[in-house]
Amino acid sequence: MARALFAVTGSQYWTLNDGTKHPCGYWPEELAVPHEVFTNAGLDITIATPGAVRPVPDEAGFSAAMNGGSEEPGKRFRAYLESIEEQLRSPQDLDDITADDFDLVFVPGGHGPMEDLAHSSTFGALIVEFTRQSKPVAAVCHGPAALLPARDAGGWLFRGRRVTGFTNAEEEQVGFADKAPWRLEDRLLEDGGMFESSGNAWRPHVTVDGNLYSGQNPASSEPLAQQLLTAVASARA
Repeated sequence: MARALFAVTGSQYWTLNDGTKHPCGYWPEELAVPHEVFTNAGLDITIATPGAVRPVPDEAGFSAAMNGGSEEPGKRFRAYLESIEEQLRSPQDLDDITADDFDLVFVPGGHGPMEDLAHSSTFGALIVEFTRQSKPVAAVCHGPAALLPARDAGGWLFRGRRVTGFTNAEEEQVGFADKAPWRLEDRLLEDGGMFESSGNAWRPHVTVDGNLYSGQNPASSEPLAQQLLTAVASARA
C-alpha cells in the first residue's frame, strides 16, 4: 500500500504587511478533495503538522462566495473533514517525519503555509530528502510556499524547474495582493522557478517537472491528486 504524507500548516493566521494577523489555516478543498481521492484509491494517509498542533481550516473556504456562488461545495468539504476528524485531531509531528516512511508528500494550501512552512528549515530538509529519493513532492495553491526552504549549495532546490501556484492575479482578486508581505508567484520566480499558470484566474492547472508536482489553485486539487496516483502506480509497477 502506497503511503502519502499530508504536510499541513499548523498556523491559524497570516501576518500581513501592517502586522495584523489575518485568520486563516489550510484551505478546506485542498485537503478534503485530495485526501478523499487518495483514500478511495487505497493509499495509507498520515497527516502531520509542525509541533503536532491540530490544523484548522480557513472558514472562508466553506463559503459560497469562494465556491462559485454555491453553498453545496462548502457543505461537502465540511462533511468530509468531519468524517476524518480523528486524523485531524491527532496529527503527527512534522518535525519527526522521515521521507523513508512515505511514497509522496502533499502540501495543501491556504494562507497558513505562508506563515509557518514557508520559513521552516526542518521541513525544507524533509523536501530535500524526498527529492533525493526521487519521490513525488506536491503542493497546491499557496502550498508551494512550503517548498521555498528546500535549499542546496546552489540555492533553491527547485530552481530551473517548472512550477505553479496561486498567481498574483488571483491574489489580487481575493484582496490580499497589496496586504501580503510577499506574493507566492513573485517568490517562486525570484528563487529561480519557471512559473507557469493557466493564463486565467481560477482555472485548474497542474505542472509536473521531475518529482515536483504543483497545482495553481483550489480547482487544481483533484487533477493534481489524480496525477499523483498515476505517478505512484507507475513507481510501484
